[in-house]
Amino acid sequence: MSPEFPNVADLRPTSDHEPAAPTARLLRLPEVMARVGLGRSAIYHRMSEGRFPRSRSLGPKCAVWVEAEIDAWVRTIASS
Repeated sequence: MSPEFPNVADLRPTSDHEPAAPTARLLRLPEVMARVGLGRSAIYHRMSEGRFPRSRSLGPKCAVWVEAEIDAWVRTIASS
């Protein structure tokens, strides 16, 4: 049985004056490392301590992070 995906027509704004919701991007580890200035082991160490956004698994060898969570983490570090 295949997973249910939303119909593309359901994702469009209902009127021309209504802005579309921003789409969530998923980031792979090299982009996360470049954005935050930390290496692989530092990222995973901080994740295990609960001090960095957790990754999501898309498969056995595919971890991703939600861009908005990484951006929010960067803002908290920059403001402290």
